[in-house]
Amino acid sequence: MHKTNQTDILIIGAGLAGLTAAASLLEHGKSVKILESRSRIGGRIQTVGVQKNQPIELGATWLGSKHKSLLQLLTSLGIEIFKQEIGGRAFFEPISTSPPYLVSVPESQEPSYRIKGGSYTLIDTLVEKVGKENIMLEEKVVSIRSTSDGIQVETTDGRYHATKVISTLPPHLLVNRITFEPVLPQTLIDTANQTHTWMDDAIKVAITFATPFWTDQNKSGTLSSHVGPIHEMYDHSHPEKSFFALMGFMNGSYFSLSKKERLTKVIHQLTKYYGEAANQYLSYEEKVWRQDEDTYHPYQSHILPHQNNGHKLYQSLYMNDRLILSGTETSAVFPGYMEGAVVSGLHAAKAAISE
Repeated sequence: MHKTNQTDILIIGAGLAGLTAAASLLEHGKSVKILESRSRIGGRIQTVGVQKNQPIELGATWLGSKHKSLLQLLTSLGIEIFKQEIGGRAFFEPISTSPPYLVSVPESQEPSYRIKGGSYTLIDTLVEKVGKENIMLEEKVVSIRSTSDGIQVETTDGRYHATKVISTLPPHLLVNRITFEPVLPQTLIDTANQTHTWMDDAIKVAITFATPFWTDQNKSGTLSSHVGPIHEMYDHSHPEKSFFALMGFMNGSYFSLSKKERLTKVIHQLTKYYGEAANQYLSYEEKVWRQDEDTYHPYQSHILPHQNNGHKLYQSLYMNDRLILSGTETSAVFPGYMEGAVVSGLHAAKAAISE
């Protein structure tokens, strides 16, 4: 018989939304526990190479000047950002029968920014505020049941009771991975099953080099290809120029290949732009998000990108107003972005505090 752990607010998911909500709730004097099914913290923010001071983003990467809540959070935590290097030109490859060529990038294009030290810097700083003792890793939630005085949550390893529960799981995973008593409204289940999960079909690849040869004349670290397998790529070097990398997105249809096979295709494509220099790589990193069981779940029908993200049903409370839905897909603003995760986390914390 599992011992029942008690807390004011129980949060499912230790990604950006869950950590943002937890930090806010702790500031308001609430006791909080976060259950995370993965063996790591961060959700769809995954930065590798941090220990070598070579941060490579395999998950969430960019933000913009319109992302006010995220920018305010970064400022409050003392975290710096820097401008993504695009350059004045980009390689463009429209069809397979013609070679790629350089096109001009409009100067008026709104810049994107990256987090200094990697996106995980934000996660790491939030963890310091929340406390690792309040985050339970490898705790996969299997059921949520309404009780007379709150909600009982069963995991693969324990039992928890809370006054309120915040779920930051993508809605599609929530309704397919967890059983509810009483069951959730059918309209919510149907909508969740037709809601796109951000990043679930993405393949991110990154490759490092000794020198940034793409900055040479008649070259560019930015590319767009209709041929593939990489359909877009960017300069991913460290702002202090201590290491150099290219990072981009591979067509999701290549998920079933081996890592070695994907690497071979990446190098073959890059040699079209950079010649023999592309073969002189130092390391290769990739993340096939479709193979991440905590991100991907098969859909019942074809789903469009961002479909039903921010749906009004996700703004409502459930299970006697004790279950709060959060996570970037639920956000009414900028769903599918880090901004959406922050906004939804703050919104969930506010709803949890309200009586």
